[in-house]
Amino acid sequence: MKHRFFLVTVSALALVACSSQTNSAGENASSNTQVSGEQSAHKEVLVADEAQFEKAVKDAQPGDVIVLANGEWRDFDAVFKGEGTKEAPITLKAETEGGVALTGQSSLRLGGEYLEVSGLVFQDGFTARNEVISFRVDEENLAHNSRVSNTVIKNYSNPDRTQRDTWVAMYGKNNEFNHNHLEGKLNSGPTMIIRLNTEESQENNHFVHHNYFGPRPVLGSNGGETFRIGTSHYSLTNSNSRVEHNYFDRCSGEVEIISNKSGGNTYRNNTFFSSRGTLTLRHGNGTTVENNLFDGNGAPFTGGVRVINARQSIKNNYFKDLTGERFSGGLVVMNGVPNSPINRYHQVDGAAIEGNVFENIVAIELGEGSDTERSAVPINSTFKNNVLLNEKEAPFTLHDDMSGIEFSGNKANQAPPEALSSGFEVSPGLTQEVDASKYGVAKEETGVRWFPKADAGDLFDTGSDVVVSPGENAISDALKSAKAGDRLILEAGDYKESKIVDLKIPVTISAKDGVEVNLSFERKNMFVFSKDAALKLEGVSVTGKQAPDNVGNSFITTTSVEGARNHVLVIKNSNFKDFVVNRSFSIVSAAKGTLFKKIKIEDSSFSNISGSVVKLNGETDDYGMYNVETLKVSGSKFSDIQGPALNVYRGGRDESTFGPFVWVKDSEFVNAASSGGPSVLFHGVQVLKIEGNSIEKSEPFKFIITTGKPAPVVEGNSLNGDVAATVLTIEDLRK
Repeated sequence: MKHRFFLVTVSALALVACSSQTNSAGENASSNTQVSGEQSAHKEVLVADEAQFEKAVKDAQPGDVIVLANGEWRDFDAVFKGEGTKEAPITLKAETEGGVALTGQSSLRLGGEYLEVSGLVFQDGFTARNEVISFRVDEENLAHNSRVSNTVIKNYSNPDRTQRDTWVAMYGKNNEFNHNHLEGKLNSGPTMIIRLNTEESQENNHFVHHNYFGPRPVLGSNGGETFRIGTSHYSLTNSNSRVEHNYFDRCSGEVEIISNKSGGNTYRNNTFFSSRGTLTLRHGNGTTVENNLFDGNGAPFTGGVRVINARQSIKNNYFKDLTGERFSGGLVVMNGVPNSPINRYHQVDGAAIEGNVFENIVAIELGEGSDTERSAVPINSTFKNNVLLNEKEAPFTLHDDMSGIEFSGNKANQAPPEALSSGFEVSPGLTQEVDASKYGVAKEETGVRWFPKADAGDLFDTGSDVVVSPGENAISDALKSAKAGDRLILEAGDYKESKIVDLKIPVTISAKDGVEVNLSFERKNMFVFSKDAALKLEGVSVTGKQAPDNVGNSFITTTSVEGARNHVLVIKNSNFKDFVVNRSFSIVSAAKGTLFKKIKIEDSSFSNISGSVVKLNGETDDYGMYNVETLKVSGSKFSDIQGPALNVYRGGRDESTFGPFVWVKDSEFVNAASSGGPSVLFHGVQVLKIEGNSIEKSEPFKFIITTGKPAPVVEGNSLNGDVAATVLTIEDLRK
């Protein structure tokens, strides 16, 4: 593209007016730019390509401004080095806020003193380095007293979700990250980290505030934190970082939303909305958590604070509508390991949990994790002057001796366990007007004013209806021009696909009301999901007779080649039969490194299948990864299935994830796993409900427990007509 290039001189006073930004306390940001009275001229340089940028950086003096020309900067490895001053920082900014798109494999590294960056957007790519924005150029050149603000990183994820990287990494001392927008990280690694790996980055006094941390989808393994300070190796070192007035919106990558692994940090006035997991004080001592709002919004597995280590202060926070239990409870106080190594669980010692409000939360877990290793109970700690308001019973679960926590001055409307009763005044009619505005921060006060924040969004039925007539490749042809959310309405007749449909957007494919639609396909797969693919399939009949005789055929599968978001699949009122042209023909499978957020099968039938209907067992490295977060099957029939009708695998003993979750209800299984073995196989599932199912001419379901404390719900099922028979066998690998 063509860029203009010019030089403009501006006074130091004008520069200060442009770059100064006020924080929530009414103070200037860390650059604290002031005018000394000297009105010396500084340069503002517009650069149009990488060579001009490098020259401008090399020539930059305190007070200079480097302006990136609007447009796309592809594969731009920007190194911003300089020595500004407190009164006259060196600035790098977009010509127009949001007008500069860094795409492909772009990144930004800062090194030096008093540098400021603003107005950039990273999109349509992923970093080739370990970090997208790094507050260091290399190990020898760190940034100090520098700031990044009003910058966006959205969906800038490596297409291989197992490849680990970080979007923002802070090194050095006295740096600031404020009013930025980070959304949609899909691959392994924290969204943002503060590093303490050298003395120069310890006791750093970084300030992270007024940022919008947008939705982070479920990763399906460890490594999905949104924010982390430190690592276990440096966990007994202080960071002294402040994290204030940030909004965490549906940040649900793993069980730790924030992983605190250093000491002396402060988390104040942040809002956690509908986010799975907890602010976890995993390592380090002397951290303060105060005046935060933990609003679960009733969403599954939402939590508050998990407490480990010494001298942690959790005061004056508001916890509401949190549904999480165990490691994801509204408040979790862990047991420790006696004489713990640095990377395990240090004993809770001297925790102060005071002045908080807990309203309609499912679980306060005390002594969580208690086992033969984690046997060190909390000591020298207090639970004082808190208010608990629950519609049902008190939320406490005591996993061990809690005499090391002093309970006093608390109020509740439900009676706590007897062991804690002396520390509570119980009033069944107790109410308390809670002014939520006193806690946390409003979403609109965070992030970038010129970039929209994520909405809830409905994947399906948000576009247009497209009527499709029967014929060869009619569906794939219609999808070429389809938009996200469109609904393909199939008229009566036969549809034959000779090509693999590479699905990249969410769509609905539905038979027109009351008509018969028959689907066949000639390739190994009919649909391959990538990128943003999601599919709702309704009212169709599908046969696998025309598929080739390849091992491992699957009607629907996934690929990570082009990158994959967390897919959704809904199958309703549909019939699948005669998938037997090879030894392991499945209906749904997933490639390694891909994840279905949800699969829902409702009122459908599957017959004469040589493999499994749902075959999600590709993550066999036993690192805690898996291919489906939620699987729901209801009102459906599975007959003459040679493999396990449903096969879900999650190996390893990692405790950082919640899923998979499986519900099987009101369905029939006849001659399932006819080649031998259990009719259904669930390995490592964390939540399992089996209700109202009929199993005939088949072996019982099998459940293999690998980690956690799953308690399967098994109700109203029958095996070969016997309602008293054991329909679920359990093998426990935790022993």
